[in-house]
Amino acid sequence: MKKFIDFITEEMTAAFEKAGYDGKYGKVTISNRPDLCEFQCNGAMAGAKEYKKAPVMIAQDVTGCLEGSAVFSSAEAVKPGFINLKVKEELLGEYLRKMQEEEHLGVDRTQNPKTIILDYGGPNVAKPLHVGHLRSAIIGESIKRTGRYLGHNMIGDVHLGDWGLQMGLIITELKERKPELVYFREDYEGEYPKEPPFTIGELEEIYPAASARSKEDEEYKERAMEATHQLQQGNRGYHALWNHIMTVSVNDLKKNYEKLNVTFDLWKKESDAQPYIPEMVEYMKKEGYAHLDEGALVVDVKEESDTKEIPPCMILKSDGASLYNTTDLATIVERMKLFHPDEIIYVVDKRQELYFTQVFRCARKTKLVEENTGLYFLGFGTMNGKDGKPFKTREGGVMRLERLLSEITDEMYKKIIENRNVKDEDARATAETVGLSAIKYGDLSNQASKDYVFDVDRFTSFEGDTGPYILYTTVRIKSILNRFLQEGGSLEKGSIQGASSESEKALMLELCRFNQVVENAFDEKAPHKICGYIYGLANAFNRFYHETKILSEENDQQKASWIHLLTLTRDVLETSIDLLGFSAPERM
Repeated sequence: MKKFIDFITEEMTAAFEKAGYDGKYGKVTISNRPDLCEFQCNGAMAGAKEYKKAPVMIAQDVTGCLEGSAVFSSAEAVKPGFINLKVKEELLGEYLRKMQEEEHLGVDRTQNPKTIILDYGGPNVAKPLHVGHLRSAIIGESIKRTGRYLGHNMIGDVHLGDWGLQMGLIITELKERKPELVYFREDYEGEYPKEPPFTIGELEEIYPAASARSKEDEEYKERAMEATHQLQQGNRGYHALWNHIMTVSVNDLKKNYEKLNVTFDLWKKESDAQPYIPEMVEYMKKEGYAHLDEGALVVDVKEESDTKEIPPCMILKSDGASLYNTTDLATIVERMKLFHPDEIIYVVDKRQELYFTQVFRCARKTKLVEENTGLYFLGFGTMNGKDGKPFKTREGGVMRLERLLSEITDEMYKKIIENRNVKDEDARATAETVGLSAIKYGDLSNQASKDYVFDVDRFTSFEGDTGPYILYTTVRIKSILNRFLQEGGSLEKGSIQGASSESEKALMLELCRFNQVVENAFDEKAPHKICGYIYGLANAFNRFYHETKILSEENDQQKASWIHLLTLTRDVLETSIDLLGFSAPERM
């Protein structure tokens, strides 16, 4: 379905051409002075130089050609040359009726669907998810959902860290604590136990203990490094332990991601890329891309246009060991082989930008990807506390994601119980739904690359630019529609008509923007644009609601029009929050 802004731009383009000017000057934008007009065109200002004519005279010529327009109810030339525009109410009603009939609410499915791999997890196994994992998961999930809504083949990959020193540390610590385990017997040739010799709670305690000790005990660290090496060389007992670690960790990670309403299509791991490394390294050597530098194998990735130093991309250390770079490049090889993606997008902390610049340049220079394969880094900022420093617990430690979700849910539960709009038995489930909206909207409403302050009091408020406010508005619409049906009303009758008031017209104008916002948010990988849109839509609806007696309206045709307008508003809000990764309860 054609975007509303394009539809009215066509009318303006035709008017410029009819007045004898180039149609390229007919671009229409949303007004930056809504108190004066709804849309504006500044083409007369831009065309003044070409036509050696005062802008206001060009504007007057164009508005003269818009008399009797089927699109604009008002087109006014304003000094020094702006064209202020208002659209006809009937036109809005017609556009919204078509939008309501469309399967995707007027959002066109792409004619050229892409296969896009989205790398947006990155947790290490054997470690609990903490607030540092929040932004990647929330932002990536929203981009994935929006891409799918537009018809792209979006493949979300968690890309677990499972193959580094942390595995050797866990194995070494387990051997210290439970040396009798069969996994450590070199002469053992039987089947290993199916049940793991630890719980997730024990595993999450073992790793930090081992990590802390390795920083103070060099001999212990060397044993851990040797255990890592043996695991990677295929030690049977260590590999069986690794399988236990993976099973216990992944089950726990899935449970926690599920609470965030985040899902991954692939649960790939660093270890999955290991088989691709030897052939990749040989290829880089053979083709002359890689060379030795102080014993390490590197690929130069600097370019003449660089304004700052870009170090070489190291492929192997001087002792022949691989690095994160090696694994990430081998993962690209694996992804190209298995999925042949058009794009690979990494949703990662913005402080990793230099690292990904090196990896991407190396992948391109060595032709691991095709020339037209897109490699994109979407760097996000830090989630900070009110003190401006990275978000911590009250005790000063890194907050576990489970605890954050629990605290937000508890806060929402208190507020819901105070309002008493929900039965006690439903209040906890409602609190979880609303609490998730508080966290996700609080994060996504900020531009991804910027740091932001996680303010629990503000994010859980039912007023202002918050998730609970958006949900409260959605639930209010649902409540009105339910009452309408309970009173014997039918959603089959009537359709959206032209606006009968300024507040209704403002709501209709907001609804018309939906397809434009969704496309733009995906193109720019900017979920905050969807947040900004639905906040404006919620405000427009609430203004209309407070000024309009909807259910007591005696004119049946008018009431039916408003009910259909409310139905469309509900659908747009619910679709939008689904794209952001949360949902609305039936009551609040």
